[in-house]
Amino acid sequence: MTNTKRQWLIRALAGALAGVAAHVLLGYALGCFSLIGPAHFSGFHFPDCNLYRFFGLGRGWELAGIALSFALFALLGAEAGIATLPFADSGRELVVRSLLHYAATAATACLWAGLNICSTPADYLAVLVPLTLVYVLVWLGRWVGWFAEAAAIREKLGLAPGPSLFHWRESLPYVGFALLLCLVLPTALRLLDAPTPVLSVLYAFLLLPVGGFMSGLSLGRRHGFCPLYPVACLLFTLAFILTARLYTNMADGALIPIALISVLAGNLAGAARHRMKKGADAP
Repeated sequence: MTNTKRQWLIRALAGALAGVAAHVLLGYALGCFSLIGPAHFSGFHFPDCNLYRFFGLGRGWELAGIALSFALFALLGAEAGIATLPFADSGRELVVRSLLHYAATAATACLWAGLNICSTPADYLAVLVPLTLVYVLVWLGRWVGWFAEAAAIREKLGLAPGPSLFHWRESLPYVGFALLLCLVLPTALRLLDAPTPVLSVLYAFLLLPVGGFMSGLSLGRRHGFCPLYPVACLLFTLAFILTARLYTNMADGALIPIALISVLAGNLAGAARHRMKKGADAP
């Protein structure tokens, strides 16, 4: 087995295990069972793909439906696990394979949602829109990384000017990522959110801190401390908070420290890594 195939297999298996764990946490969040103490019934049943309801089968098929639900979550996890791997070297082939990967991921997500929760086209849009935005977010992050690597190669060849003031020029490719992460994505999730703001909570405590830290880390590793990038993320977050007041009454003030701290921490950690690498490369 080549190193590339081994890497794909490891990522897929790790993602599948993460998908199974996420399904267990979903059942816990629905109140179907309790990890500590007695369970508090919330009115939801454990995701079982509704096999016995759709096909008129006996209740014994409920376990088969639960197994199918776990399998689909594992497949989603495996697809997410390989999402950050390059699919090809050439541009056209990379685009085609990436679109195929997105189509497979979207089909798996829609199949699980269709069996468990979706009943109208709007329900499917509520699944596809966040998935698409997250996918675009990941690929925009990869494009920013490739852009920075190309700039680093040009600099080593003497084809690029020196660092700009406060690294503003180096931070520009990341501004589009900040716009998507801090303004476009939360706006879309808020518009799609149910009365119980599950998507907004997921964004505030998972997508925003992880995306902010990793993007700041990537920028810092390549160019050192870039203070304008955390400022850009903060401004886009403020723009979201102000515009969200037009159509919702949720308190979004917590997003400000989450965005600022996560991006700043990632950028400082990346800058420290950048400084250490420059020190190691110095004669």
